[in-house]
Amino acid sequence: MSQPLVISVDAMGGDHGASVVVPACAQALADNPQVRLLLHGDEAVLKPHLAKHPLLAQRCEVRHADKVIAMDEKPAQAMRRGKGSSMWNAVEAIRDGAAVAAVSAGNTGALMAISKLILRMSADLDRPALVASIPHASGVTTFLDVGANVDCDAGRLVEFAIMGEAYHRAAHGVARPSVGLLNVGSEEMKGHEEVREANRILREGGIDLDYKGFVEGDDLTAGTVQVVVTDGFTGNVSLKAMEGAARFMYSELRAALGRDLMTKAGFVLARSSLRQFRDRISPPPAAPLLGLNGLVLKCHGGADERDFAKAIRAAADVAQSGFASEIERNMRRLPAALADAGPSAADGAA
Repeated sequence: MSQPLVISVDAMGGDHGASVVVPACAQALADNPQVRLLLHGDEAVLKPHLAKHPLLAQRCEVRHADKVIAMDEKPAQAMRRGKGSSMWNAVEAIRDGAAVAAVSAGNTGALMAISKLILRMSADLDRPALVASIPHASGVTTFLDVGANVDCDAGRLVEFAIMGEAYHRAAHGVARPSVGLLNVGSEEMKGHEEVREANRILREGGIDLDYKGFVEGDDLTAGTVQVVVTDGFTGNVSLKAMEGAARFMYSELRAALGRDLMTKAGFVLARSSLRQFRDRISPPPAAPLLGLNGLVLKCHGGADERDFAKAIRAAADVAQSGFASEIERNMRRLPAALADAGPSAADGAA
């Protein structure tokens, strides 16, 4: 019998805390007998919720944490006073070897700062990147950064390209993923200085990537390339715009199918297919933080039970993919590539 896969969960984070996290954990375990959970949070709060899910109670361990990182807490404050909080302890369980991954719907900046402090960065990376998998007709597009790094110079964008390519290969089984750099147009002269310089490094720096050049926003869901790279500001805005568009399309479709008796009957018959449609067009609810010595997934703060359960399943899947070793192997190429591309590139990545 194979060893259980232990996922560490911040049970108090996000907009809803334990009222969503505990039933989500029960959902996630229902179809994955190999997974066990460590739930970090206030025992007095968690126990009444666990009492409603006896099978979950048998396959999880509650580790008491009486502190919670607030959703509006600044990362520096979270690092100073966060020790002993549910988020801190969830990440610390990876470092201590008690879990293979951690999941939290809490404060993004705090989670990134705490994860970097506890787990450290791998392969001389400076900061982690949040990655999302965007669905399209024939698969998914790996998209990063979606919120961890608002300002990015050329060197950091090149790091993201290397990390994203390695992640896509490990997580999706593609031997040589194609990579594009998000821009306002595909022409070489378009975009700000940082994105043009990153394009030059990726073309001329001798990095062994299947780099295709600039791509535009509509390429994210067209499958033009398998990995799309951008800064965290643009990536976060893009991801939330897609999430909003998916919700709008689904609500409009439901409204259209509920206008009269005939269409209501059609809606009842098509309900299962409509749910599949909603799930298909919605970006995933959780994003791994790439570049750490350990796997941490950030679930969006407003996640419902279905979303958080998906995040736990994703953590289990990615933990078994070997993506971290792929990233480390790829990152060994960066110093030589920056040197080949010239002093301005090396200075930008320093």
